Amino acid sequence: MSNVYQKRIEAVRKGFDAAGIDALLLTGIYNISYITGTKGDDLNILITRDDAYVITDFRYREMAQGLTWLTYFETNAKRLFTELISGASFTVLGVEEDNISLGRYLKVKEAAGTRKVVPVKGIVESLRTIKDEDEQQRIAAAEKLGDEAFSHMLGFIKAGLTESEVAAELEHYMRSHGASGLSFSTIAVSGPNSSYPHGVPGLRKLQAGDFLTLDFGCVLNGYCSDMTRTVAIGQPSDEMKKVYDIVLRAQLNACANIHAGLTGIQCDAFARDVIAEAGYGEYFGHSLGHGLGLQVHEDPRFSAVYDKTIAPDTVVSIEPGIYLPGKFGVRIEDLAIIKPDGIINLASSPKELIIL
Repeated sequence: MSNVYQKRIEAVRKGFDAAGIDALLLTGIYNISYITGTKGDDLNILITRDDAYVITDFRYREMAQGLTWLTYFETNAKRLFTELISGASFTVLGVEEDNISLGRYLKVKEAAGTRKVVPVKGIVESLRTIKDEDEQQRIAAAEKLGDEAFSHMLGFIKAGLTESEVAAELEHYMRSHGASGLSFSTIAVSGPNSSYPHGVPGLRKLQAGDFLTLDFGCVLNGYCSDMTRTVAIGQPSDEMKKVYDIVLRAQLNACANIHAGLTGIQCDAFARDVIAEAGYGEYFGHSLGHGLGLQVHEDPRFSAVYDKTIAPDTVVSIEPGIYLPGKFGVRIEDLAIIKPDGIINLASSPKELIIL
């Protein structure tokens, strides 16, 4: 497995010239996880032309020394890692613009002396966009746990439960079946609350005639899942069924037509056009999908403004929705591996309207 991480380090080095650097300090925990295969919370990584260092303190010595493809360097909270910066071989050091505090940046700059320290972004993130086979399998396993959690919830959900109780049960199931954490804060919103795309579960009780939207994900083996299903509590109104059908048609159309080589704008349009033609375009205000991996939101994107081409072996959500203020909302989301000839849909939960 170390060979995988060594190849990732070499790929990072290949980005040095374009960024105008000859060394890179990684302080972002997810980029560190990508290079180490472990949680990046208590580590930093310095990659030079000739070496790659894992920097930590005594508490994590044994773990860090197990990363045999990296040179171990021990520091402490008081010294940080400035002594390594002082002695390392480089002319221009890149620091992660989005992942370093001002205070730490100033200390690194001081340690570098007369050598340049410049902010850079996207070097590791661009590599993370493409998922190798192992990453795809990890994401698929996390999404499978999400499917199992949803199946469990269909036997749990009933009128009278609060949104918070539903969210707690969903989270408990995922954690008690192997998840190390949540991809994001669980969304479980009902009735008029379901018109909030990112609503927060509260004390509202589920009632007959409600839509209940569940948007949730877990972290398994370091990688995230993400899925959304909207179900009805008791008989939905004709308007609710109509809107649900439009969202479902939009989602199925996107799943049937998306493939690598299209732009994010083109992918987004497969769902957006269906919703707009049905007269609900103004009620679909977010993008169709986002990349996912070590983090729940990564590149690429399916959106009306993302004009980059979607590469094969990216993993992206497909999640159209319609949200009618004060009434209800509907969202349906799958997670898919994007291939040259279509998608591999990682979600298997039913998408036809479920009435509980």
